[in-house]
Amino acid sequence: MKWAEISIQTTHEATEAVADIFHGLGASGVVIEDPELVNSYKRSGTWDYCDIPEAEDDSVVTVKAYLPADDQLDDKLRVFERQVDELARHDIDKGRGLIRLREVREEDWANAWKAYYHPIRVGERLVVKPSWQEYPAARGDVVVELDPGMAFGTGTHHTTAMCLELLEEALRPGDTVFDVGTGSGILAVAAAKLGAGEVQAVDNDPLAVRIAGENVAANGTAATVTVSEGDLLTGLSGRADFIIANIIADVIIRMAPSVPDRLKEGGLFLAGGVIADRLGDVTDAIITAGLEVEKVLEEGGWASILARRGDE
Repeated sequence: MKWAEISIQTTHEATEAVADIFHGLGASGVVIEDPELVNSYKRSGTWDYCDIPEAEDDSVVTVKAYLPADDQLDDKLRVFERQVDELARHDIDKGRGLIRLREVREEDWANAWKAYYHPIRVGERLVVKPSWQEYPAARGDVVVELDPGMAFGTGTHHTTAMCLELLEEALRPGDTVFDVGTGSGILAVAAAKLGAGEVQAVDNDPLAVRIAGENVAANGTAATVTVSEGDLLTGLSGRADFIIANIIADVIIRMAPSVPDRLKEGGLFLAGGVIADRLGDVTDAIITAGLEVEKVLEEGGWASILARRGDE
């Protein structure tokens, strides 16, 4: 299958808004090439080996998405350009706004991003590693092996890393977990390996469902994790001890009112994918829904929120 890679050079401020536009056009996820993030990983020594040069200018973020190269592509491109230009009405600086388009085959894309993906330690015990690299696990390490393919989600971006950190900190053995918008399945697999009793993972994109299922099987967690196609909480059954939604701010705000009814008493809601400028909006929506915010992590202009449903 042939895909169109659409990329735009923009600002940190506009990253989430651009990602939201891509999602609205049908992209199952986005690739965010953030030189500030790459520089921080290189300087911190988080990556054992990395041949990506350090960027001198870390103010320009490249956001990419992949859409089918079909007869609807031209119309989607025109919509994308118009909506990016309209960001100024909301006082969002699109920056350079340089848009590029190229056609790629799925197998070519599947290899192109691998230069950016290396084993990374998150939190105290979790290590996320690509399936094609060896990693000498230390005692106590919980290793998640991942091949995200075109479903995205490797653990290297701030949003996923913060969700993994909070998941490791707050998950209790035997918990029932809902992973909404599972993408590559990284959070669902991590939850299973951290001791969850049952994990229900959903995504509205069939490609993500397939790749997440493959990652679940590769990690030996199929007995705990089920992956299915569904829209937010509608594709899940029962109530959970822990709900994860690493999506985007507007979607979290939309789903927040329905979260308490799907949580057990004292259950936790972990919201990620929130750009720092929208933290107040998302926090307000969570509190309005009747949840109590317990912890907020912020890093690299992104935020994750951990909230709890009180006892009835």
